[in-house]
Formats: sequence, structure tokens, C-alpha cells
Amino acid sequence: MLIESRAVGPFFKNGFVLACERTGEAVIVDPGDEVAELVAIVQERQLAVRHILLTHAHIDHVTGCAAAVRAFKVPLWLHQDDMFLYERAGQQAQMFGLKVELPLPPIDHFYDGTVFTFGDYRVDVHHTPGHCPGGVCLAVSGPDFPAPHLFVGDTLFAGSIGRTDLPGGDYDVLMKAITGVIFPLGDDAIVHPGHGPDTTIARERATNPFVLEYLAT
Repeated sequence: MLIESRAVGPFFKNGFVLACERTGEAVIVDPGDEVAELVAIVQERQLAVRHILLTHAHIDHVTGCAAAVRAFKVPLWLHQDDMFLYERAGQQAQMFGLKVELPLPPIDHFYDGTVFTFGDYRVDVHHTPGHCPGGVCLAVSGPDFPAPHLFVGDTLFAGSIGRTDLPGGDYDVLMKAITGVIFPLGDDAIVHPGHGPDTTIARERATNPFVLEYLAT
């Protein structure tokens, strides 16, 4: 599987192009301010994008939605519980000093149990609220790796967790999502956070200070 990640300032949010190298089919995850670079990757590799998948609707994860939909003309997916954030993108942008092309494109579909495919790969969607009500983990599995690749948005980071002081955040709900939804996906699973470097479930289970404190209580 081809995994291309890009991040630009000021928030250095990771946006992803995931593609099947055999078929050229692809999905886009969380197009933000780096959207021009994601579009360029797709064009250079002549990929066929099938879906745009959002892990959640905080502003840094959606600023590139309009450009991505315009470039690829494919369905845009979000969890219904984050629609209130998506609808307030302009207010979020003002709060954080970001620019966003408004209006954002309409959400075509809410996650409903649909399993997405692109070439030889599948994407299972797991609801992981806590950082925000509609956060999800996109678990990608395929024939060339033994454990899934997890695109977790801002739920879990290398050595840290998502903040819970924004509207809809809840610390206890977040920790239950991490330990009860994400961790059971397997210690060998590779975690691709919305910010910062990749990690693994095994590493976060053993060394993440927030997880260790929570499990000790």
C-alpha cells in the first residue's frame, strides 16, 4: 500500500493519500492546509480517488475539503456526531486564526457501517469519541501487512492523547475509546496520528503516560 503524508504550518496536521499500488485506486484522509500537496501526489501518480474520509471535523482537518472535492469529485464522509463542528467551520477558523474556503462542501454521507475499499485494501470505521463526539479510527487492512494501519485523527498520539477541552470533548470517553476500541485492534497495529510521528499500539500501551495513569486508576 502506498501511504503518503503531508503536513504544513501552522498546525502541521497530517493529511494522507492511501492507494493500492496494483490498481491505482485511492482514498484521501483529512484534507487540510496541505491539500495542494495531496492533490499533486494523486496527479503525479495518476491515482483514482474513490472517497474523502474525515476522522473528525476540527478545523485543521477540514480546511482542504473544498479543494479536494473540487479536484476529485468523490463522496465526502464524516461521522454524524461531528456535524455541528463542520457547520461551524467559520467560527472555528476565527478561533484559531486559520483560513478556510467557505462554504464547506456538503457532507455526502455519514458513516453507517459501510466498509470502504480501494483496490486490494479495505477500511473499517470505528467510532472513537472523546476528543470530539464524532471522532473515528479508520482501520486499513490488506494483503501485504499482517496488522492494520490505523488513522486515528487526534484521538491518540505518540506519547500523548487528544485534548478534551474543546466543545464536545470528554476525557473519560476518550480514554475508553483508546483502551476499549483502538487497543483491541492489536499490538502490532501501526498508528498514524493526525499530528506528529507514527507509533504502534504496543508502544502506546507500554509507554504512553496518559494511558498508564488511566489504567492504574
